[in-house]
Amino acid sequence: MRTAVPPSILRLDITGQPVAWMNWQEAVCLYVKDLIAWEVGNSVFPILGGRSRLTGERSRIVINSIVAARGLSRWDRRHAAIPALSNRELFRRDGHMCMYCGETYQESLLTRDHIVPRSKGGQDQWTNVVAACRRCNTAKGSRTPEEAQLALLAVPFAPNRAEYLALKNRRILADQMDFLKKQFSHKRLMDL
Repeated sequence: MRTAVPPSILRLDITGQPVAWMNWQEAVCLYVKDLIAWEVGNSVFPILGGRSRLTGERSRIVINSIVAARGLSRWDRRHAAIPALSNRELFRRDGHMCMYCGETYQESLLTRDHIVPRSKGGQDQWTNVVAACRRCNTAKGSRTPEEAQLALLAVPFAPNRAEYLALKNRRILADQMDFLKKQFSHKRLMDL
């Protein structure tokens, strides 16, 4: 009988701040190296290993869905700043909705629109981009929304680390989402 693959494990730093999603293999390595400081959540996954040549017993380790790891890795330092901008997470942040016409679209029908166009010095950053349908983005062109006589339906924001991790993973367990939601800014993204 084949067991289901465990979902991604939410990795926290020692202070309880969310750091990243990791696969079960990375989590097992942290357990084996005794780098797990504490665990939280109510989802656990038994992982079966090989059999001992001496005893014939099969190795088994139980990992939790949310773990705090000791030490600061290179990965943690690299992701300490504002999360990287990508279309997938941008479209999820905006609920797959065009921020000009308000219609909901499939990801393939959305574009990244720069509120202040790049041709006018606008930056490619969370607070200057929104999801837009192709029709609205074309109508806006290289103008600001005001110049194109378009109104933004929501103010763009840069997600904090917890919000970004919620945007990034589609298979979040209930206990993981409950943990992340407690760290959302101003109750944003509560409907993920």
